[in-house]
Amino acid sequence: MAAMTVSYRLHYAPDNASLPVRLALEELGQPYETALVDRRSRAQEGAAYRAINPAGLIPALETPHGAIFETAAILLWLADTHAAMAPPPAAPERGDFLKWLFFTSNTLHADLRMIFYPGQYAGTSEPAQRALHDTVTARLRRHFALVDAMTTAGPVWLAAEAPSVLGGYLAALTRWAALYGTHGTDWFALESLPALHALVARLEARPATLRVARAEGLGPAPFTSPQPARPPEGAAL
Repeated sequence: MAAMTVSYRLHYAPDNASLPVRLALEELGQPYETALVDRRSRAQEGAAYRAINPAGLIPALETPHGAIFETAAILLWLADTHAAMAPPPAAPERGDFLKWLFFTSNTLHADLRMIFYPGQYAGTSEPAQRALHDTVTARLRRHFALVDAMTTAGPVWLAAEAPSVLGGYLAALTRWAALYGTHGTDWFALESLPALHALVARLEARPATLRVARAEGLGPAPFTSPQPARPPEGAAL
């Protein structure tokens, strides 16, 4: 890896899966630089980017110890490395935090991808894509209801005064659910999830979130009243 003048280099695209990582870096106050992965030219599939992330997906984070990919892995690594934004390994609440982090990554985010990119899962048939959308959004409503119930219980690692990496991840997912989807977004209403709505409202008022929103063109209320991204560079989800 080339020598870096800052601690981290985040390979990102606006309003993509790099967003939770950028939110975490800003909250942690860590020096980092960004490297745009141009989705219009499919740069994520090119040899240069695959040398960093062989899966060809966004994001990747270059660190002094090598490159990391997969959003949840990056978030967990940052939290543990900087002893912030997650319960430490020996904390009693660590297990609860981990199960919800990986539910968010492996179940909630994975299902959202299916409605964002239906052609990858159902082919080019419009009826097949519509059937996929209906099936997956029914699951997603259940997923978000579970997350809202968890948030209602008030785990300490979702406290407003000490944001966690999971909170930023969930906020990004609510934004994308409200904005993106080939067959519409009327299945999702953040207002029907009061605890999650309150969480993301607190997060979007934080200086770290405002900095990221300005940098990626996400609008003044990126989670509670999301607008299509108008980034200064690159293409959004």
